[in-house]
Amino acid sequence: MHGTISHFDTSAAAGGVLTIDCRALADNYRRLRAQVAPARAAAVVKANAYGLGALDVVPELIAAGCRDFFVAHLGEALELLPAVRDKYGARGLAPLRLYVLNGLMPGSEGTCAAAGIVPVINSLDQLERWARTAAARGEKLPAVLQFDSGMSRLGMAQEEAGVVVREGLAEGLDILAIMSHLASADEPHNPQNDDQLRVLRTIAAAFPDALVSFANSSGAFLGADYHGALARPGIALYGGAPTAAGKNPMRPVVRLDVRVIQTRTVPAGARIGYGGAFVAPATMRLATLAVGYADGLPRCLGNRGAAWFEGVRLPMVGRVSMDSLIVDATALPEGALAEGALVELIGPHQSLEDLAAAAGTISYELLTQLGRRYHRRYR
Repeated sequence: MHGTISHFDTSAAAGGVLTIDCRALADNYRRLRAQVAPARAAAVVKANAYGLGALDVVPELIAAGCRDFFVAHLGEALELLPAVRDKYGARGLAPLRLYVLNGLMPGSEGTCAAAGIVPVINSLDQLERWARTAAARGEKLPAVLQFDSGMSRLGMAQEEAGVVVREGLAEGLDILAIMSHLASADEPHNPQNDDQLRVLRTIAAAFPDALVSFANSSGAFLGADYHGALARPGIALYGGAPTAAGKNPMRPVVRLDVRVIQTRTVPAGARIGYGGAFVAPATMRLATLAVGYADGLPRCLGNRGAAWFEGVRLPMVGRVSMDSLIVDATALPEGALAEGALVELIGPHQSLEDLAAAAGTISYELLTQLGRRYHRRYR
């Protein structure tokens, strides 16, 4: 009995199969690195590599040449650190660096320093605490200084650059880069981009020996003025479109296929799903799929989204449930969909952006919410 369970094909039992194309991921990294050259290209792997599994994604990016990795929280960096060091620390590769975008929470300085992780400093208080830690350890600790250039989210104010220099607050630290974040880079003609660039240039002039890190995925396509010395692509690595206009230059990385768990024919007037949110206008053939909002499919896809099977669009009807949703399979020949069949939610007929648009959201949100119940295949 135990042997039967241990050899069971888990993909057959899962509600869906999430396929991650590692070759496409590596190709996207190399595409972005070429786009920003001679600047270096880092990789943003926060939120478990945008939901795709950081421990699986990071080795692929290292093999493609990436040496700089950004996460949001110190805990994310600590989870990655052992695998990165154990597998790659003794191979003679260029040093690998992990950066924490949200900076230092009070009390975390010692752990960050001992692990050799680089904090992105977002306030004078963080800077002073990190400098005190460096002095207490007798070390010159690395840091990135982030300044707010017009997004009003994270970073020190523009005028605080002068305070840092005049008061020598960064003495005893190794300032690797001056950083800011673009708010509207996905809109190439948005004047906010130029406004932020002017502000960052003024700030960077106060730190002539430090590199500049500015471009995100979208910023990589704004031109050399925005690249700085270290770009930080995120969504584009995973196949998301870096700009709102034109053809997506990135290769798709994710495919999502979900299983049919039941089919039925209903008469005209049948109420479908919670609240009877859809009423059949005529006889319909329905297929219930084994995924729902617990698997990261927004509830608002009901009566808006679609799945695909053999090139045929199957509209979602009724509300998305926690563990299931219903599609209209009337356009298919009778019997074409059997229990256990896989239908496409993200793939050749429906991109990540297409599904996100149907849900009224963005690819970032959809990707990072893909649940843990899918069977994952890394190709």
